Amino acid sequence: MRSPHTKNLSTRLSSSLSGVALCLAALPTGAALAADMGTTVSAPTVAERLSLAREAIKVSDFKKAQSELRLAAREAPRNADVHNLLGYSLRKQATPDLPKAFEQYTIALKLNPNHRGAHEYIGEAYLVDKNPAKAEEHLAQLQSICGNTSCEEYQDLAKSIADYKAKNQ
Repeated sequence: MRSPHTKNLSTRLSSSLSGVALCLAALPTGAALAADMGTTVSAPTVAERLSLAREAIKVSDFKKAQSELRLAAREAPRNADVHNLLGYSLRKQATPDLPKAFEQYTIALKLNPNHRGAHEYIGEAYLVDKNPAKAEEHLAQLQSICGNTSCEEYQDLAKSIADYKAKNQ
């Protein structure tokens, strides 16, 4: 048999727990809480989108890279790196889209005529398009930009041109 004191304590505890449950149920959650607090979930920055695109490119997920880069290009249309990587992803996808790749490389080079990566990649695109003379023009530009023939972009394009010529003699 319970003592009256235990019964009273049990009733008060049950009543308190019911009150707490009602209070918890009335609290906003998730987006409602964020809205009440005046906070918003922000979209990735251009730098974050570039990073996401580079990660996607590393695993050959060119569609994801293109999606991130197109969003980045809308936010920062004058970012040469965005246009260069978008051109790269268009060229490297299973079915290359060379016209769109050339368009993106051209934009990158208009924004930054000394963009070494864009010169390298457009040169490689010209090789895919069977135009080694244009690739060599960009190789010469890289030599001028780098001041020598030891920068990575120059060496990579020079090797691509040599490989192309060896295969197409």
